[in-house]
Amino acid sequence: MPESSALPVSRIALIGAGLIGGSWALAIRAAYPQIQITVYDQEPQHRIEALQLGIAAYAFDTLEAAVHGTDLIILATPVGAFTSVLTQLAPVLGLNTVITDVGSTKQGVIQAAKTVLGDAFARFVPGHPISGAEKSGPLAAHADLFRGKRVVLTPVSETDQGASAKVKLLWEKTGAEVHILDAAKHDEIFAAVSHLPHLLSYALVEELAARPDAALIFSYAAGGFRDFTRIAASHPTMWRDISLANTEALLKELDAFSHKLAELRSALKSSDGAALLGLFQRAQKARTDWANGPTG
Repeated sequence: MPESSALPVSRIALIGAGLIGGSWALAIRAAYPQIQITVYDQEPQHRIEALQLGIAAYAFDTLEAAVHGTDLIILATPVGAFTSVLTQLAPVLGLNTVITDVGSTKQGVIQAAKTVLGDAFARFVPGHPISGAEKSGPLAAHADLFRGKRVVLTPVSETDQGASAKVKLLWEKTGAEVHILDAAKHDEIFAAVSHLPHLLSYALVEELAARPDAALIFSYAAGGFRDFTRIAASHPTMWRDISLANTEALLKELDAFSHKLAELRSALKSSDGAALLGLFQRAQKARTDWANGPTG
């Protein structure tokens, strides 16, 4: 067993014991059993479950108690709560404490951290694991969630390189592949491939559910509907916050998709089978190429 001096950190505070935060803590505890992990979650039941599941060694009912004496803090709350959480953290941060996050948007998170943390902003390393599920809470957490998956870090010019190196190492210990990306480019990409699909899935389910014959419609829904709408079972508060945090990029994607829907409507209205077939064939090829490629 390596000496504690060889550890990247000795004590970690997990703020938010849900699927992502809980899975990260389980993976880190498996890689480094000597690291002490404390947890704060505003839900008392989540704190109890975090202890029962081995996500953390200690749970606290205040954020300040959870972060006292920690070397690293990982924020795993909905992005809408970040400013409030960072404001509570700022006065009690250790002089060398590193902070990171798992938020699905990055520009707003970075701006909030810069505004609130002052000099400590240099020790804030923005991150986003490209992994998850529609289930939430500590009971959904598992140590292999990030194995073989990508994690994006979006440090800025002020970010301390030593802090970035610690966060990168810890993510690699979860089995993840770490990539560095500009924050604005990150938000553009994930508006297209993550945030927009969630909005569309929620919208379709809500629209069908509001119909007078919704029960009959759903009784005939099968695999295709299940696959397309799986992500509509995701945590609504989390996705509200993500949508509002990435509004500009998401509006651009909605506009682009609206134009594509207009093309489909025009082809259907004019019975233009060639246009429909061409669109379907191009989409099929793109989807197949992606699924069979190195990131599929």
